[in-house]
Amino acid sequence: MSIVVFEDPQCELLSPITYARLACAIHCGSYQLTDLLVTLGLPMHGIVRPHLQAIQRIDFPELQPLENIEPQNVTSRPRLLLNARTAPTHSNLRAITALLHSFDIPTQETILVKDRDNIAAILNPPWTFSELASAGFGGLEHLLASLENLEENTSITITTLAVPHEVIACNMACIAENLAMRIERGLADNSIEQRTDGLFVAPGATIGDYVVTDTRKGPIIIDRNAQIGAYTLLRGPIYVGPKSKILEHSAIKDAVTLSHTTKIGGEVEASIVEPYTNKQHHGFLGHSYLGSWINLGAGTCNSDLKNTYGPVNMEYSFGKIPTNMQFLGCIMGDYSKTAINTGIFTGKVIGVCSMMYGFVTSNVPSFVNYARLFGQIANLPPEVMVSTQQRMFARRDVQQRGCDIQLIYDMYRLTQSERERQGDALTY
Repeated sequence: MSIVVFEDPQCELLSPITYARLACAIHCGSYQLTDLLVTLGLPMHGIVRPHLQAIQRIDFPELQPLENIEPQNVTSRPRLLLNARTAPTHSNLRAITALLHSFDIPTQETILVKDRDNIAAILNPPWTFSELASAGFGGLEHLLASLENLEENTSITITTLAVPHEVIACNMACIAENLAMRIERGLADNSIEQRTDGLFVAPGATIGDYVVTDTRKGPIIIDRNAQIGAYTLLRGPIYVGPKSKILEHSAIKDAVTLSHTTKIGGEVEASIVEPYTNKQHHGFLGHSYLGSWINLGAGTCNSDLKNTYGPVNMEYSFGKIPTNMQFLGCIMGDYSKTAINTGIFTGKVIGVCSMMYGFVTSNVPSFVNYARLFGQIANLPPEVMVSTQQRMFARRDVQQRGCDIQLIYDMYRLTQSERERQGDALTY
């Protein structure tokens, strides 16, 4: 019995979050989807977009490419096909477990589970590993379309992430139950201990003097080798990932997920910060998503509330969408940077590998120098970002690999349409 996690064309609608990462590697409520699936103890394979296949092979050994299927198994079928956009929630893990084990079907009937007209999961898919491998990402859409007349099962609910702001909403909605599961598992295997009521600390983590922990609204988990500076406020629910560092005089509160090896300072509320990102100076980050390898300059702040107090509408490349969220900050793609005292307006989407100065009053394309206040939006060549990547990696003792360099060039190519939409405003 095995699982195939597949990316579909809808992953593009999650950009810029998914330009540099697999859809199943988005953090919500302290977990990635792959983290949860590993707990099932089943072999896993992945079908991902072409430009991320090298990243999959190297960085996700638990998610083997279909080409690695052993010869004796190529004519067999996986037990489950699962959409990589499945939200990494405890509720979804329970639903997936039920789907895998609650149906005793001697005839191997195919069962379809949808979420908002998109396929979320297929139990007993009608294709062999060999057929899925031959189709790959490019041909998978055709295979899935062949099941459009199959009646869906409505007794199982699996939710997926469709557009970027849903990642922020999902984090706030699921972090309590996800942390409860993490605590239960951590206490069982002695990987965390309870210091005080609602505060759970892993080995190697350190907490400075005069740190205030408020767990009335949810627990706080400080994972292994994380550091909490003195005079800091932590108000749960919060997850502080391994090797992360929260600087002194910070305020981290109300549904914050900090992935491993982040550096955080100032005020952070209801946000997700992916690995290796720095926001270590004072400034406000609220109801936002930051990808990996981002650096926010001192004094950078974002707005997460309109002056009218009304719901925020997000403008994406495919159109404007009402979010029904009163609080919603920014979504920033991997490798982007801000200068000191940058101000980001409410509900802005910032692409990958861009650099911002002054006030960010509109969405920012990928690979640009953005200083709109001064009438300047200039193209940023990929060679500049490759050099920047090398310097950033060296500071964290991370080796720059060929696949990392290639990813920069692939993302530049994939985001060309963003810059073209800027028209005459963009200089080269």
